[in-house]
Amino acid sequence: MTTTTRRNLLLGSTAWAATHALRAADAPKFKAAIIGHTGAGDYGHGIERIFAGLPNVSVVAVADPNDAGRAKSKAACGAARDYADYHAMLDQEKPDLVAIGPRWATEHHAMSMAALEADAHLYLEKPFTITLAEADNILRLAKTKQRRVAVAHVTRMAPTVLRLEKALREGLIGELLEIHTVGKMGSRAGGQDMMVLGLHVFDLARLFGGEVQWCQARIRHQGKVATIANAKESPSDKVGPVVGDDIFASFAMDSGVNVTFRSRVGLEKAAGPFGMEIIGTHGIVRLSSGFAPGISLLKEPNRSATTRVENWQDWTGGVDPASEATFEGLTGYDASHRRVVRDWLIAIDEKREPLASGERAMKAIEMAHGVFQSGITGQRVDFPLVKRTHPLIAS
Repeated sequence: MTTTTRRNLLLGSTAWAATHALRAADAPKFKAAIIGHTGAGDYGHGIERIFAGLPNVSVVAVADPNDAGRAKSKAACGAARDYADYHAMLDQEKPDLVAIGPRWATEHHAMSMAALEADAHLYLEKPFTITLAEADNILRLAKTKQRRVAVAHVTRMAPTVLRLEKALREGLIGELLEIHTVGKMGSRAGGQDMMVLGLHVFDLARLFGGEVQWCQARIRHQGKVATIANAKESPSDKVGPVVGDDIFASFAMDSGVNVTFRSRVGLEKAAGPFGMEIIGTHGIVRLSSGFAPGISLLKEPNRSATTRVENWQDWTGGVDPASEATFEGLTGYDASHRRVVRDWLIAIDEKREPLASGERAMKAIEMAHGVFQSGITGQRVDFPLVKRTHPLIAS
């Protein structure tokens, strides 16, 4: 299957529906299992429902050490059996597919390694892992086992984003020059915002701008230069140590595109929606991130003019709004997960990497860790990062 055909399928086109109908009868029957942890990250944005209605997937079990949470999840996913211990579940059920649900990344490495040792393909809530070393371990074992790892970076799989990536390559706004990204900020502004939500825009920045060559960052904490002593475990989403309430970072991409990231306390309203602005020689694209991203386009801007009239227009790239809002009868996060899951299952069949791969997720974390490393040391850091342990833990 070509990249173009694959993209058409993922856009929810009639071609996808027809092809799926033809392939469904011959598709292998997968046994799926779900690992969650109620009270320690739960099931992300509906991870327990990602297999619902798939004709070639049977949910055989769910594991959760919390009795009430396990019962609720079992009812939601229709699992045949449930376990308090995911190791016991993997040993007994031997699933082909495992979904790892917790929003907290503290157990992702252990859960992933156990599932891979059981020969399962993986789908994980983001962030992928706490450290790059953990991500490296998972990816190395997955390669050895020839298993496919997908991570729920759902924005990059939205139909309009897939169309935008193609349109930018075809010159929608001329030569790409800069990408300016912002976090969601609010109460989590700074390091936690970057690790929880910034990973989405980092993934998109690489999709549009290429590989990172180096990063230079400034991080402040309560008006002063941040130090490693200011680092602490992220207070609400357990995604590893974070630092700072004011981050500004610059990345040099191998394509020549310059990328920036901002997340600062008090900047939320002035900065606008969480997402990015993509600047080219003949236009600007604004993308607000999320499971249903909004995209607008300004052609031939002239910000040096005395009188500025900016005619921003919504841009869909020809995508039917209905296919953006729904997919296979699902809406919201369920629809956005299903797009990633569909590609993951096709990738397993085709023996290729998913579009929302574990490697891409690792590189989004690498961008964030590059910011922490540069901000704390005051030095430019080159990519790929040599330090694969956490940059905010002294070693």
